[in-house]
Amino acid sequence: MKYKRITTALLTLAVTLTAACSHQTAALNGGANPPQTQPVPAAPADAPSPVFTAPLTGLPIKEESKKRVVLVMVNNHSKARPQSGLDKADIVYELLEEGLITRFMAFYQSQSPEVVGPVRSIRPYNVDISEGFDSIISHAGGSVTALSMLRAGSYADMDEIYSYSKAYWRVKTRKAPHNLYTSIDKLRKGAEEKGYAAEGTIPSFHFMKESDQVQGEPGTSIHVTYSKRNTAGYEYDEVSKQYKRFTAEKPHMDKETGKQLTATNVLVIGARHRTIDREGRLEIDSNGPGDGYLFQHGKAIRIRWERKDGAIRAYRNGTEMLLYPGTTWINVVPTAPSLASHVSFR
Repeated sequence: MKYKRITTALLTLAVTLTAACSHQTAALNGGANPPQTQPVPAAPADAPSPVFTAPLTGLPIKEESKKRVVLVMVNNHSKARPQSGLDKADIVYELLEEGLITRFMAFYQSQSPEVVGPVRSIRPYNVDISEGFDSIISHAGGSVTALSMLRAGSYADMDEIYSYSKAYWRVKTRKAPHNLYTSIDKLRKGAEEKGYAAEGTIPSFHFMKESDQVQGEPGTSIHVTYSKRNTAGYEYDEVSKQYKRFTAEKPHMDKETGKQLTATNVLVIGARHRTIDREGRLEIDSNGPGDGYLFQHGKAIRIRWERKDGAIRAYRNGTEMLLYPGTTWINVVPTAPSLASHVSFR
């Protein structure tokens, strides 16, 4: 019993001392007990910043971007050259139109040039390809079939003639129809006014490191024949590791910068072409599969191509080919009489 009384006394003394200390601390802090907080560890001074890459080019960007892709149909008539804004496109498709001339499908996501054009009309296979990018579509009219497709589907259509002319202007230094221009910001703002989504489903591409090496035949000089009226070419520059673009045997320049257009990856593919009316309009197979060549870092690689997950992609032995970070130009040529009759390289 004596032991129990001693223990109880000690516990009473401990409680009393604790209460006294708490009272004294509260008095020193204005009558309130301070909250118990855990110390916040300081961030390391050398903590790396988040790294983001542009989805269509694989190039580094300052912040993640989910902006919807914008497609602009760009004229390639001789009177439309030099064009504006092709140097800022992430991906460019070049396809034949009636009259044996080509037209560009310029896709923009990571850059927003203030001047793009001249803008021209659209065809059904352009609509097909654009659908894979879930893009805002900029054009000036089109074939009856193409316009019917756009009106029947849930496309973000920014047709200058029938949909939204405020995003476009004409210059006096060129004659119509080679004088219509737009800007990516104007198209995005116009799309917002029309209630189109600001973000879209962007195709995913796979990129390798700039230091990675590829194996293939020599491919430093490329010549692409679309028709007697239209040829394209690329010359590889070892210093910049870019292919310099040529059209009609002349350097293909940008009107705004005065600089020659370049591409990091060049894809030349053979697709079935068929004339479907008296005006010479074409039906072009944009799905594949088919044969082609991928040109990278001065090398030519024989590939099979197919449109999967929204975009035309190159495959070798069933495996998708990686791209170097940068811009990609895709040249779609007829398979008749053969792929070799439309592309040569050394």
